[in-house]
Amino acid sequence: EVQLVESGGGLVQPGESLRLSCAASGFIFRDYDMSWVRQAPGKGLEWVSHLDNGGVNRYYPDSVKGRFTISRDNDKRTLYLQFNSLKTEDTAMYYCAKSLGMGWFEYNSWGQGTQVTVSS
Repeated sequence: EVQLVESGGGLVQPGESLRLSCAASGFIFRDYDMSWVRQAPGKGLEWVSHLDNGGVNRYYPDSVKGRFTISRDNDKRTLYLQFNSLKTEDTAMYYCAKSLGMGWFEYNSWGQGTQVTVSS
């Protein structure tokens, strides 16, 4: 059974940094591209990053490019999302997502999410 468990969320002030983690189990982690998505209050899901299975090619939307960094440790079966210069509009529930495979930008499993709140 695929399991994705996010952690690391919390309450931070604008401009601060934070790192999320996603511990994966139940599948061969190194064989799958992974992603982070978020959902702000009252809004739909927004994709915020994608990383290939080897941890080489990264993709971001313009809204977070230069501030968010996705990474992974395949030996630890863990996905990360580093936030820098957080903004109030980054407040959301953040989910990690498992893709359909190498090179796929479609996802079929999500974790339970971790809340990030950016407020002064």
